[in-house]
Amino acid sequence: MTEQLSELRKTVTVRPAPGAAFELFTDRMADWWPLGTHSVGRADARGVVVEPGVGGRIVETLADGSTVVWGTVDVWEPPGRVRFTWHPGTPEAEATLVEVTFRPAGVGTVVELVHTGWDRRPDGAEARSEYDGGWERVLDRYAAAGD
Repeated sequence: MTEQLSELRKTVTVRPAPGAAFELFTDRMADWWPLGTHSVGRADARGVVVEPGVGGRIVETLADGSTVVWGTVDVWEPPGRVRFTWHPGTPEAEATLVEVTFRPAGVGTVVELVHTGWDRRPDGAEARSEYDGGWERVLDRYAAAGD
């Protein structure tokens, strides 16, 4: 029996209220996501969109107009929570799960990202290790976009 890999949990506090923080994370992901380093297309990546609502896809657009699906939304509860499968550049059958919650905190919002399902990937331990630092960089850019 293999040991289950633990969840990856990241928290950041942003200035916008929960509704605006949720909107920044979902409707405006292209404004802050580091496509040049954290995408399938890298230098050829031109944008990323989160289609709203359950069943919405997270889609990267490349310079040639082609698209790559990163995941699919399975929980859409603005302004408090969004959850989606996550498989950029990997088979959908190996998708992990990312849940992001938005809680009021003073004049801003505490945003918590929990990434689970590493055991679905053959490289789960390595992927978890890479995402540990990757999510920090991504969330730092997200927080800066909310300033």
